[in-house]
Amino acid sequence: MFLQWKSALAGLCLLLVFVTSGRAGDVFTGTVVAVTDGDTITVLRATTLVKVRLAGIDTPEKTQPWGEQALVFTENLVLMHTVTVTGATTDRYGRLIGTVHFLCDGRNLSYELVRAGLAWWYRAYAPKDTTLAQLEAEARAAGRGLWAHSNPIAPWAWRKGRR
Repeated sequence: MFLQWKSALAGLCLLLVFVTSGRAGDVFTGTVVAVTDGDTITVLRATTLVKVRLAGIDTPEKTQPWGEQALVFTENLVLMHTVTVTGATTDRYGRLIGTVHFLCDGRNLSYELVRAGLAWWYRAYAPKDTTLAQLEAEARAAGRGLWAHSNPIAPWAWRKGRR
């Protein structure tokens, strides 16, 4: 009985650390230890795991066309690499919404996904990001990634259709 209680307490403590470790306005450096999908990563910040949702973009869902490619692209760029995260806010799932830069050269992960044609500029959440707007327009014009299809379905529309 004591071991079950101790295990439950340890799990609760880990959850509290996970949920409270990333705050809006935070800037920190850590190692990407997991990629959930194209626009969600887990960063090890010292001894704390922080789930980060990339700001300003939306990648296809894993079950959606191009979803797996977006996930693999993100893994290839940042998994087990050091990044700098600038937190903006948290979402309803407790994830830190943030901007992620590669420590080695300063590139913005969101920009790289949109440039490759593997993400949409999420206008509703980043209406003034002219760089994302330009990168998406260039990817569309070049027919890169998901823009090779005549009518790709935006992830927010895909999710809405699945409910």
